Amino acid sequence: MALFQGEDAYGMERAVKDFAASLGTDGVPLVIWRTGGDDDAAGDDAGGSAARRRDRLLTEIEQRLATAPLFGGGTLVVVRQPGALVREGTARARLLSVIAGVPPGNGLCLCELAGSGPSRASAGAEILHKAVTSAGGVVRVFPVPTRERMEAWIMVRGRELGIEMGQGAARLLAERVGAYVRESDVDRRRQTELVDGELQKLSLYRPGGTIAREDIAELVPEAVPGSTWAFLDAVGARRVREAATLAERLLADATPVQVLVAQLHRRLRELVIVREHVDTGIRGGALVREMKVQPFRAQKLEEQARQWSAAGLERALDGLLELDLASKGIATDGSTRQASDPRTWLRLQQWLAESLSSTG
Repeated sequence: MALFQGEDAYGMERAVKDFAASLGTDGVPLVIWRTGGDDDAAGDDAGGSAARRRDRLLTEIEQRLATAPLFGGGTLVVVRQPGALVREGTARARLLSVIAGVPPGNGLCLCELAGSGPSRASAGAEILHKAVTSAGGVVRVFPVPTRERMEAWIMVRGRELGIEMGQGAARLLAERVGAYVRESDVDRRRQTELVDGELQKLSLYRPGGTIAREDIAELVPEAVPGSTWAFLDAVGARRVREAATLAERLLADATPVQVLVAQLHRRLRELVIVREHVDTGIRGGALVREMKVQPFRAQKLEEQARQWSAAGLERALDGLLELDLASKGIATDGSTRQASDPRTWLRLQQWLAESLSSTG
């Protein structure tokens, strides 16, 4: 019995295979059977179809675990996102009963991949943790390697694949996959999985050799994830080149332009309010009390607002309204107009250039 939790999808998958091997006999790992208590089975609808899906899922888990192996190894049942099954009383009771009674010869592994960004442990996670430990199972947490540890992780994994990393190669690879992005809203769950894929490719390119920084630059495409917070801060500080680059990453991550427009509107509105306060002499602690925000955030907004004039913010908001209408196929006079993603993306870049580069 095991419970694996965390953000590192690659680490959890590798641990599942190791767990299956550890439970096997004569060097033969348990056969892995996977299922999931995904979100579509987490909540009831009017017809009770979600409840029926949970019932079918739990029944199949029970049957897989109850089947005694006749020949060879048994089965390791892997349940992804089991937290969805403990939100409802009947399903929770059945799952806890399963955890408490895993028969000899088979195994059960619960894998809870955390959501992206900062989050606290849910009540369901605590219930599962207690149930697994009470049943004598193993509980492991898999955090994504920090940017300081990612280089070391790359070098260790490279040696496992039979390659060495030359001077600066591990650092560049870590940068290419976004390990050095500081913002906490970035999805890092597949980061080590992405690094592993690139390392396997490099091991085929130079089997048993040394990977140079130049190899990384030539063969590894940049896959830095987009950060909405970094984008909004770049716009607020009027760093046009950085904002344009971050916008491209967010759009490449399939972030709708309309979502970016709504977030930009909130940030510009905050800057308008802060600019008015600063012009009337409200700053520092008084600004914190007036805006009802944390001191660090008030300080950042004040620094950004000083980069703008009231007229500049007004022009930026007017341009943002036109961008919003254009993204929905509406002209400023209310008539319809042709809209497409490439056109809208181009207009967003145009808005960034005009709003952030102009004086005032």
